[in-house]
Amino acid sequence: MASVGRFMRAIRVSEFGKPEVLKLLTDVPVPSPGETQVLIRVHACGINPVDTYIRAGAHAVRPSLPYTPGFDTSGVVEEVGRNVTAFKKGDRVFTRASVTGGYAEYTIASEDTVYPLPDQLNFKQGAAISVPYFTAYRALFQKAHGKPGELVLVHGASGGVGIASCQIARAYGFKVFGTAGSQEGLNLALQNGAHKVFNHREKDYTEKIKEAAGAEGVNVILEMLSNVNLSNDLKLLSSGGRVVIVGCRGSIEINPRDTMMKESSIIGVSLFSSTKDEWKEAAAALFGGMESGWLKPLIGPEYPLEKAPQAHEDIIQSSGATGKMVFVL
Repeated sequence: MASVGRFMRAIRVSEFGKPEVLKLLTDVPVPSPGETQVLIRVHACGINPVDTYIRAGAHAVRPSLPYTPGFDTSGVVEEVGRNVTAFKKGDRVFTRASVTGGYAEYTIASEDTVYPLPDQLNFKQGAAISVPYFTAYRALFQKAHGKPGELVLVHGASGGVGIASCQIARAYGFKVFGTAGSQEGLNLALQNGAHKVFNHREKDYTEKIKEAAGAEGVNVILEMLSNVNLSNDLKLLSSGGRVVIVGCRGSIEINPRDTMMKESSIIGVSLFSSTKDEWKEAAAALFGGMESGWLKPLIGPEYPLEKAPQAHEDIIQSSGATGKMVFVL
């Protein structure tokens, strides 16, 4: 349902395909919230690799066309449905999902996917919490069942999920290794919780990780680019070690024998498969991080909505990610 006579700017996708299918429209009706929904005036929206897979039609999630992409928004509550009790007009909030899409000036979200945005975080940081931090928490605890004291390798530690993973792992008492593809990225990983960093562009970087990990090996690997690294990852694992697949852009050949002696595991992670209780648990842990100050989203490149195709190009092509890409409205 739309508010009478109000229009907004929003990105619309009318066909699955390349970044060019992201079209900016200026006459999209502002939607009205249902009984348990919230209308948010969007100030910033996170840009995630998953957005590009969905846009290309290469993801299990296939929205009905046309649609507006975007999950992680932050902004101010404009209007609430009549059964909404947790929020009121004027509240600063962030979302982990959106009913009508986040690449827009206004978005509708279900009350149970909206969270208060603490005063110490700005809107850009608010738009960088949801997918990165919930994914990192899910990967490390709900899927890998990581325990403080274990050695975690974050492969791609300077991107949105990578930074979140380093901060969470360090805060919970893990030993943290990170990889990145540039000096800037390596420094960011160190500043955000990694104890040691390795440049994955160097030919012998896996040898260096092996040496630094010692005889026991790496307990948990959070893998952002499994189609490149998975075969090497299996050789770095400890006995009972786990590789958690957070990101993948193609296929790879591995030798399953590499899992046998160590009884290691390859575990896929999909944030969208979280149960209600898992969302609740992760949110409680992350709010603890906001309150104690270790959860500090690092903002990377910023884009206006007009540059949506460029943003989708950049998030896949950019070598050496640094922080979370966001749209600023």
